[in-house]
Amino acid sequence: MADSADAAAPLVELRNVRKSFGDNVVLDEIELLVAPGEAIVIAGPSGSGKSTMLRCINGLEEVDSGSVLFDGERVDPRSRTIGRMRADIGMVFQQFNLFGHMTVLENVMLAPVKVKGVERDAAKVRARELLETVGIPEKADAAPADLSGGQQQRVAIARALAMDPKLMLFDEPTSALDPEMIREVLDVMRDLARGGMTMVVVTHEMGFAREVCDRLVFIDEGRIVEQGPPAEFFAAAKSPRAREFVDKIIHH
Repeated sequence: MADSADAAAPLVELRNVRKSFGDNVVLDEIELLVAPGEAIVIAGPSGSGKSTMLRCINGLEEVDSGSVLFDGERVDPRSRTIGRMRADIGMVFQQFNLFGHMTVLENVMLAPVKVKGVERDAAKVRARELLETVGIPEKADAAPADLSGGQQQRVAIARALAMDPKLMLFDEPTSALDPEMIREVLDVMRDLARGGMTMVVVTHEMGFAREVCDRLVFIDEGRIVEQGPPAEFFAAAKSPRAREFVDKIIHH
């Protein structure tokens, strides 16, 4: 196993991962390395296994065969260490899943206090900093229901960041939003990527992929068909399936 001082050691490693639901093979021999500080976009048609891949990385789904490693340790949903590992992996879903009976500030403070035992005053200071980071410091005392979808998603990002994760996973974070709110969420994600956060993002926002991500991984029918720098992928996708995908986006 690589020494943790070895800068080249991947933060996430998927080795020959297979996952089926019944007869439906969702992930088929997936091999993927994510380096620390890398921002990766997973793209592909709906139902190609993208979200399942994220859920296997943080142990929400168990793989059938192969292995997932995070920071050099095997991700096993049934192991005693899974809670500790998940604390290092932030996840932002399509739905914001904020607690409606708590203020925005309380939503962001909750996990550090409950899971990490952070002192309430310290958690409050950090939560305010994070609301500043995502551009809504004035919403600290608001109820989630009083926020727009874009604002709620930014609170969800702040909440994930409150645990100081080593990795952020985004599962189509803008797909439930109105078009005018998409930009504000992508701007926050762009700043995170530029700040060196390791990110794996499932999204249909190819402008974001082109502008922000280091590598685009194109997945179709549970297999990684092609991967490379986004500019290269959009200019000259090699596989017919990927070219078809790019054409659809460009002529959308």
